[in-house]
Amino acid sequence: MSALILIVEDEPQLAEVLEAYARQEGYRTERAGDGVSALTMFRAASPDLILLDVMLPGRSGLDVLKAVRADGQTPVIMVTARAEESDQIVGLELGADDYVVKPFRPREVMARVRAVLRRASAVLEDGEKPLRVAMLEVDRRAVIARVHGQALNLTPAEFRLLAHLAEAPGRAFTREELLAAALPDSDALERVVDAHLASVRRKLDASGGGGLLQTVRGVGYRLGAGA
Repeated sequence: MSALILIVEDEPQLAEVLEAYARQEGYRTERAGDGVSALTMFRAASPDLILLDVMLPGRSGLDVLKAVRADGQTPVIMVTARAEESDQIVGLELGADDYVVKPFRPREVMARVRAVLRRASAVLEDGEKPLRVAMLEVDRRAVIARVHGQALNLTPAEFRLLAHLAEAPGRAFTREELLAAALPDSDALERVVDAHLASVRRKLDASGGGGLLQTVRGVGYRLGAGA
């Protein structure tokens, strides 16, 4: 069965265009025009990906994103009319997988959709044996990372970054390398890596994995054996 995309957009004409292009690509679609309806539909339909406008009536797209992330790892692409880097970083810090800025070409959006869905499915195919670094276990097939047996609630992008670091414990990766590994088809900036890994560090620390994720000054990040 083809992937189901939930299109959350309060401009009916734009929503219709996105839906038409998505169906042309072979995807199934559902639509919501406000934040409250979006969450109701998300919980009822369990979409494979959400195209989520930031500016919505009722509840903002960022509020919707927070609620979606509290429930799981469904890929989310934010759609925003704001081109400022700070606005994009906020969405990514909250767990968005990618973003597109209005005005955009619908074909560009569909390319992002394909890329994000491909990355999400690629994690499932990437190796069978869990990766282990000190008290951390990263199971790429199950898409779960655990510290002391406790599962971390990671977004898809956070999981990909952590899994890539866990493949070579002790090696320092540049932001460029990590961005290429986690968001290879995105226009995201290298600073986005900092936002995602700041969230990963908080989750590791809260689960007893403090010191595992280390910042290498002037280079990037590495996964070590803890402080």
